[in-house]
Amino acid sequence: MEFNFLAISIAALVPIIIGFLWYNPKLLGTSWMKEAEITKEKLKASNMAIVFAFTLVLSFLIAFFLPQLTIHQIGALQLTGGDPALAEASYHLFIADYATAFRTFKHGALHGLLAGTFLFFPVIAINGMFERKSWKYIFINSGYWVVCLTIMGAIICGWV
Repeated sequence: MEFNFLAISIAALVPIIIGFLWYNPKLLGTSWMKEAEITKEKLKASNMAIVFAFTLVLSFLIAFFLPQLTIHQIGALQLTGGDPALAEASYHLFIADYATAFRTFKHGALHGLLAGTFLFFPVIAINGMFERKSWKYIFINSGYWVVCLTIMGAIICGWV
């Protein structure tokens, strides 16, 4: 099983690309700014180059972890201690038979959707409730991550 750095790299760009669309004033940007209590002046005061640079780094972390959720064969690799050269013959037979099983864009999208819905949404909702944010704010932000993770999962799992 190979590490596909190209797929990880492209998936890491997804949050930036979707963010440009999702948080655009013509889509959800105006509602998000209102619910987040952010003004145009506050946005202009921030260093967007730094924000985007850190967004890319953090998106790489997410993309680097997503294969654990989207590619089932990684579980078998983990059982070898991470080194297939030390694995029993049964591992190699398993991989020969199932190396590409469930390795589709559709399957990755499903696991990305599940991660967004059952991991990211609850975390954002819990934080939002304690921060006294509206449910509109929570759904705008968690919806963004559900869409991003669905696309990222599709790229990572489907790019065999």
